[in-house]
Amino acid sequence: MDIRYFPEPAEFIRKLKKSNPKSAGVVVRKIYNLAENPNPPDAIKMKGAKNAFWRVAAGAHRIVYSVQENMLTVEFIGKRNDDEIYRRFNRRK
Repeated sequence: MDIRYFPEPAEFIRKLKKSNPKSAGVVVRKIYNLAENPNPPDAIKMKGAKNAFWRVAAGAHRIVYSVQENMLTVEFIGKRNDDEIYRRFNRRK
């Protein structure tokens, strides 16, 4: 499965690699694992969206993504205990 990043999560990963390489590795590994299995047991479907968006935890971070045909799209990445990721999600949906 191919992986596509929106600009915001791609920039988040770049910054995280500089500030906390270990956490960046956890997030990137989780994304690659999602490409292999886009519906792992810990994935939760997000409510209130027209399209099917899913969220998973990756260490101290949350990944919001969608899957269409053979493409995994990383929509958002944010801190797991911060509601800002959901506010950004609601503004875009």
